[in-house]
Amino acid sequence: MQHLLGAHTSIAGGVSKSIDRASEVNFTAIQIFSKNNNQWNAKPLDAKEIKLFKEKLQQSNIKYVVVHDSYLINLCAKDKTILKKSRNAFLDELQRCEQLGIEYLNFHPGAHLGQGEEDGLKMIADSINIAHSFTKNYKVKSMLETTAGQGTNLGYTFEQLRRIIELVDEKERMCVCIDTAHIFAAGYDIKSIDGYKKTIKDFDDIIGLDLLKCIHLNDSKKELGSRVDRHEHIGKGFIGREGFTIIMNDKKLLHIPKILETPKGKEMKEDVENLKVLIDLIKNDN
Repeated sequence: MQHLLGAHTSIAGGVSKSIDRASEVNFTAIQIFSKNNNQWNAKPLDAKEIKLFKEKLQQSNIKYVVVHDSYLINLCAKDKTILKKSRNAFLDELQRCEQLGIEYLNFHPGAHLGQGEEDGLKMIADSINIAHSFTKNYKVKSMLETTAGQGTNLGYTFEQLRRIIELVDEKERMCVCIDTAHIFAAGYDIKSIDGYKKTIKDFDDIIGLDLLKCIHLNDSKKELGSRVDRHEHIGKGFIGREGFTIIMNDKKLLHIPKILETPKGKEMKEDVENLKVLIDLIKNDN
């Protein structure tokens, strides 16, 4: 079995253009936005563009697509106006995924902004429950992403993610994405073999590896436990080649799609270089 590998890919010119860009550089997995990620509102997806996206995807070698929601969304916002906007935008993101036939919507849980951890976690679950109640029978799953714990951001411990899932009514619609830079910054040592094994065992014990549906492969510009979210090119940060060698050769994670969110320009050459580094780390018996 081969790794499913790729990167976050631009939708400039329409969502279907992401398939063209990803195919040019031989991605087998991609992450996209479904709209402008820095605006609350977006035009509805065009029926022709939806059809074109699905056709191009079917004809490509891309086996996995995940949408990342807007960075504006905070599902436990303290301000009621922002919370309402966030909930509406999150619902819109689920609807856009369903229209495109994309199975996963990845999102950061939210920042409690002083309300407290438990109240924040409950509010996130409430927000998800509201969105799910309006999207009955949807195939798309809500994918919680691990965070670095910067500021009052929640989701930087496996226990916090488990708590959200416990409070969600439709648990079968929940899954998780591990971001390597985020968990490292949050204090999970994935650079050493012993630390990595403990991290994966803890994830399995607390959440369950069956719920892990994506990994964001990012090196970290900041040290272990810094609680600062800064992505770096593979092998050039504090996780280093050592950590990514362990990840790329873990047979338990072989089937999990792995997607880069490392810094890059429009030409995507950095993505190609980072993927080459990752592929070179794979040992022949894997």
